[in-house]
Amino acid sequence: MDGSTDLQHANRLFHEKSPYLLQHARNPVDWYPWGEEAFTRARDEDRPIFLSIGYATCHWCHVMERESFEDPEVAGRLNENFVAIKVDREERPDVDQVYMAVCQDLTGSGGWPLTIVMTPDKRPFFAGTYIPRENRFGRVGMLELLPLLAEYWRDRRPELDRVAESVATSVQRLSTSRRGGELGEETLVAAHRSFVRLFDSLHGGFGGAPKFPTPHNLAFLLRQWRRTGDDSTVAMVETTLQAMRRGGLYDQVGFGFHRYSTDIDWLVPHFEKMLYDQALLAMAYIEAWQATGKDEYATTAREIFEYVLRDMTSADGAFFSAEDADSEGVEGKFYVWTEDQLREVLDADEMDLAREVYGVRTEGNFSDEASGEAPGANILHLPGPVEDPARTEAIRQKLFAARGTRIRPLRDDKVLTDWNGLMIAALARATQALGDASYAEAAARAARFVLDNLRDAQGKLLHRWRDGEAAVIDNLDDHAFLVWGLIELYEATFDVQWLEQALALNEEMLAHFSDPEGGGFFFTSDDGEALLVRAKSIYDGALPSGNSVAALNLLRLGRLTGRTDLERHASDIMAAFAGDVAATPASHTHLLQALDFALGPTYEIVIAGDPQAEDTRTMLESLGKVFLPNKVVLLRRPGTQPDIAQVAEYAAAMDSIGGRATAYVCRGYQCQMPTTYPAVMLQLLGSGR
Repeated sequence: MDGSTDLQHANRLFHEKSPYLLQHARNPVDWYPWGEEAFTRARDEDRPIFLSIGYATCHWCHVMERESFEDPEVAGRLNENFVAIKVDREERPDVDQVYMAVCQDLTGSGGWPLTIVMTPDKRPFFAGTYIPRENRFGRVGMLELLPLLAEYWRDRRPELDRVAESVATSVQRLSTSRRGGELGEETLVAAHRSFVRLFDSLHGGFGGAPKFPTPHNLAFLLRQWRRTGDDSTVAMVETTLQAMRRGGLYDQVGFGFHRYSTDIDWLVPHFEKMLYDQALLAMAYIEAWQATGKDEYATTAREIFEYVLRDMTSADGAFFSAEDADSEGVEGKFYVWTEDQLREVLDADEMDLAREVYGVRTEGNFSDEASGEAPGANILHLPGPVEDPARTEAIRQKLFAARGTRIRPLRDDKVLTDWNGLMIAALARATQALGDASYAEAAARAARFVLDNLRDAQGKLLHRWRDGEAAVIDNLDDHAFLVWGLIELYEATFDVQWLEQALALNEEMLAHFSDPEGGGFFFTSDDGEALLVRAKSIYDGALPSGNSVAALNLLRLGRLTGRTDLERHASDIMAAFAGDVAATPASHTHLLQALDFALGPTYEIVIAGDPQAEDTRTMLESLGKVFLPNKVVLLRRPGTQPDIAQVAEYAAAMDSIGGRATAYVCRGYQCQMPTTYPAVMLQLLGSGR
């Protein structure tokens, strides 16, 4: 879109950077972006605000746009009686978090698109999700709802004010946390018991449909397996990882995971692909490889990275946010295949093998009812073992090339600080475990991009970059997730600058996000925009919470540097939310990973040696291959070049013995005699398969 002709048919979203807002820039709705201009107009004209929150790759957001926001009649009713505001939830997770809680309070559920109607001072009195144009199957439509809300605003204001006041009071709970008794090993046991009860032994995963991957649940279970030695626990993880990789949840042709499965057996996904899912799942598969030694898990992690580095990485090395579920207005069209489409690409023998390997059926296994697509489309999956990997791979490559001629789903190419932090962590973890330095190089490029470009004039971290512009004030996740990535990047490269940057960002987080009275961290900073409430959360949902990630970061940074004050901050987080965690332990599995670390045993390892020398590399590689999650690793380089002793004084005296790579191992607050033998080092750590 450019030129005056486009502007004549555009609303105020035309000048925004968010791909989601730009999707709505030509709607006949008189949209405003979130900001004071909209609220001033609402106050001056005494109008309610119609707030619509979604994201660029949201299927039902697209449906609601086509049905209602592109419809002149609906737009006319919105423009006549409301001030309409569009928000990209990924740009403004602070706004989304507050109003999603409102929706859950008022309706008992939530999701996107999120629809809120509120007073000019941001107090909601109506909430919903997807709303059709007309009444349908008991769901009120926009054409009836909008006049009704306008009538209430005009004639029954006191009732709406009472609702708004009640909602505003209720949502204040978001700023508090429930203290309780001290969290301990019994909390880990209770969470584990919940997963055992919910485990689907036939299909993998936990509970019924829809099924979400939630990789931090699997990471927690792997730690429980290591703590208890119970092989049934690692079996739950393996069954789930294998089922997800074989199912339609995984893109069998182009790699990478879709968002979630709509059915119980991981076949039919919601087709959007999110950067954070790729990062967290890659780490889960890497840890499964470390725990079991099974190459299939390492292969899956490498495939995820192939997808991300091929399709989700900018020329400058930063990572894009997501790919849409829809193409040409149809969910999944880019990914599914009819038999006729397969025959156009494959010869007869290949077609026979593809039908068997990928579970292809003449009648298909997927149809998009919303678009009226005829049956016959197949989601490729692996119903059984692949007996001929070489021929199957040749078929996959032919299908991938053919699929490349299709119209691709929209790629949301904004760069988010927090999600980039997660992918930096995943790639750096891959270098540590798999020994491929190219992953650390990709992680370092992204880290440099974020640290150089996502800051304001005063050096303060920002949340979003797109099309040459960095904007949107930082949130807790930006700091916590990026610090996580930088810690992993230090342990992958042993370049001290990454640890120094992690410590600096961590200090900013402590200074601007801490809750000095209630403990833990607020989601927004003390100099951020005042919203209905300053929220604080510990719930580990699709993403782990910033508080949970910060707790584990603080423990690791404390051990890396010898700073016990950082460990005390981690303890304060656990104390602040102990009541919440004790009530539903299985909903807080990333925090439970921090608790597992805190309970120990933990391991501090300093390798003294030249990182380019073969004996040092051998020692580090042997460490990366074992599943030892509660460890920190430092490298003490010889000579006078920049060294870890700048930030970890205790390592200053740890030199190599006889010029050979030397490991200094401390376990459970007890330090052992140094050794120059990798096997002895692993024995001291209690490691090895």
